[in-house]
Amino acid sequence: MNIILDILFDIKREPAECIIKLGAGGDEIADLYPFLTEVSVDCSREEAAVATIKFESRRDEAGKWIIQDDERLTTWQWVEIHAAFGSTTEEVFRGYIREINAEYPDDPGAATVVVECQDDSLKLDREHVRRVWGGDAPTSDQAILMEILTTRHSLAPHPENASGQSGLVLNQDSTDIRFLKARAEANGYELIFSRGLVYFGPMRVEAEPQATIMVYAGKDTHCLNFSVSSDGHQPDKVSFDMPDEDGSGTTSVTVEPNLSGMGPDPADSSSSGLEDFVWRLPRSTGSNAEELTARARQRANMNAMKVKAEGELDGSLYGHVLRVGEPVPVDGIGQRYSGTYYVDTVRHRFDTNGYVQAFNLLRNAYGDNIQPGGNVLSAVL
Repeated sequence: MNIILDILFDIKREPAECIIKLGAGGDEIADLYPFLTEVSVDCSREEAAVATIKFESRRDEAGKWIIQDDERLTTWQWVEIHAAFGSTTEEVFRGYIREINAEYPDDPGAATVVVECQDDSLKLDREHVRRVWGGDAPTSDQAILMEILTTRHSLAPHPENASGQSGLVLNQDSTDIRFLKARAEANGYELIFSRGLVYFGPMRVEAEPQATIMVYAGKDTHCLNFSVSSDGHQPDKVSFDMPDEDGSGTTSVTVEPNLSGMGPDPADSSSSGLEDFVWRLPRSTGSNAEELTARARQRANMNAMKVKAEGELDGSLYGHVLRVGEPVPVDGIGQRYSGTYYVDTVRHRFDTNGYVQAFNLLRNAYGDNIQPGGNVLSAVL
């Protein structure tokens, strides 16, 4: 019966393997695997993805260090990290080697090399650019993003990117990545480099959910530990002072979250019988009405994520690479807390103990909203 289910639902039960490729040709460094001790990749919605590759090192008969003297291990070398689940693989990381650190302790047999890597965003941080965008005619965030990504850096925009603001005249006096981060903040957007695509847009709480995280599910459990907390002391709304068009003063504007609820019961305090829970943005938050509203909305959306969870997955049993900036269902933690969450951070770790994914999740609602077929095993058995 288990074999039939594996075939029907593509369930992976093989131990996950780490595959590392270097160079433009994507050649696997299989000959260095015997010296590999640990690989970790930290992914976040708000920061660049970074990878750390740790090796033990030895000298050969000619006195050459196997790791340090390997010509493939140089800064700005292209690197890919994949997780292999049997016959299928999923990408964990792609980017460049940023830094290499070699340690030579008293014991030559304890020499190590640590390779630090960063995602595609690293190459957007090489040149300080001074430019006026929209100097001849007002431009848009979409046009700016396309030119920086495709023309300057040969990167592909995500097909679900948002348009951002229009009618812009902007001064860039920074590297491209710093400028794009500033534009993402001005729109209340995320900026995520993943699997060769660059996402520039709002939180994707309605995207296709990833494979369900199973907690306390008997033989189908792949979550090693899980904890959840609810923080009620986060405002339900955000207000700000909007400058009047005639410059005579300001008008107070209040915005609410606009993300879809990730469960049937909102996590706000609107039903508490208390006064509205509203906090105000600082006066210097934005430069125009559209930007002020976008920043306030983003703050309101994040404040709405009052339910926070963390835990660890057995990557081999889960059979997938958990991705940040996308929803994931969690099952087995009760009617109140089971349901759809948003992946905030993931730390992937490959070592002698296997493949573990440590995660942080966000949610703006309560209640189990997993469809009856969300757990395919419970639906079939």
